[in-house]
Amino acid sequence: MPRHSLIELEAVLAIVRCGSFRAAALDLGMSTTAISNAVGKLERDLAVRLFNRTTRSVSLTYAGRIFVAQIKPAFEDIRKAMDTARSQQETPSGTLRINAFATAAREIMVPLILTYMQRYPQVHIDLVTEGRLIDVVAAGFDLGLRSADLVPSDAIAVPLGKARRIAVAASPAFLENRAIPQIPPELLAYPCVRGRLPNGALLRWRFEKDGEELQFDVEGPMTLDEASLARIAVINGVGIGYFMETDIREDIAAGRLVRILEDWTPPLLPLCLYYSNRRNPSAAFQAFIALAREFAAGKLAIPLHPN
Repeated sequence: MPRHSLIELEAVLAIVRCGSFRAAALDLGMSTTAISNAVGKLERDLAVRLFNRTTRSVSLTYAGRIFVAQIKPAFEDIRKAMDTARSQQETPSGTLRINAFATAAREIMVPLILTYMQRYPQVHIDLVTEGRLIDVVAAGFDLGLRSADLVPSDAIAVPLGKARRIAVAASPAFLENRAIPQIPPELLAYPCVRGRLPNGALLRWRFEKDGEELQFDVEGPMTLDEASLARIAVINGVGIGYFMETDIREDIAAGRLVRILEDWTPPLLPLCLYYSNRRNPSAAFQAFIALAREFAAGKLAIPLHPN
C-alpha cells in the first residue's frame, strides 16, 4: 500500500484554497513543477483524477471534491496537534496585545506586566488603554482587562483578586480652613474636580454605607477626562477629587493628599483578565496567564516603585 506524505495532501488543499497550481506553489514555497509532481504522484497512487486542468483554470473533479471534504478536517487536526506540541517547547516570544481601562492598566503595570517582561524579555507587550468597551477578539487583542461586571459572558475570566476601592481626597492646603465633609451630600458645598466618561457623560460620584447607596453630580471649577490630570489639579488645591485608590495611594502616604469619606467607599469588584476560548495558545499567552494566576494568589510582590 503506497504511503503518502503530508506535502502531497497539503498541495491538494493549497490548490483548492489558492485556485491555481502557481498560486499554491507560491503559498507553500515550492516550485510549480514540484507541486504538480506531488499531485500527479498522489493521483497515480489513488488511481483517480483529483483535478480538471486546462491552460486557464483548474477545478476539482467529483472524486476530488469527495477526497478534499474527507481529508480537510483530518489535516487541520494534524496541523493543530503539531502546533500544540511545538508551542510547548517554544520560548515565549512574539507580541501579546492587551486592551484595558487606563486605571486597570495602572494597577497591574508594575506587579504583573513589568514582572512578566523581566521573565520573558523576548515578548513584546502591546498595551492599549481606552474607556470604551470593545470586542477584544474582533479588534485583534489577545486579552482584555476590565472589572468583573464588565467581562463578556462568553469569555474565560481570570480574576486578579486584589481589593480595589474608590478614594475621595483633597490637598492639606485645601482643607486647612474648611470643615472636612462627613457625609457625601456635604460635598455639594465644596468645589470638586469633575470627571468625564469616555462616552462624554459626567462621572457620577457613587458611595455606599450600611446598605445605603448614594450617587450624584458634584460641582466645581474644572472637568477632566484623565485621572492623572485630576490628581495634579487636586494636589494643587483646585478642589476635592474622586479616584481609584491605587492612583493616589502614594500621595496619601506622603501627605500630599488627605483621604476623606473613607467609610463611604466599600470594596469594588475585582479586576479580571479575560479572553476567548483558544485551542492552541502561544507560549507567550500561556506564560502570561500563569503569571496572572500567581499574582491573583498573592505570590507576586506589589512594590510601590518600579525600581
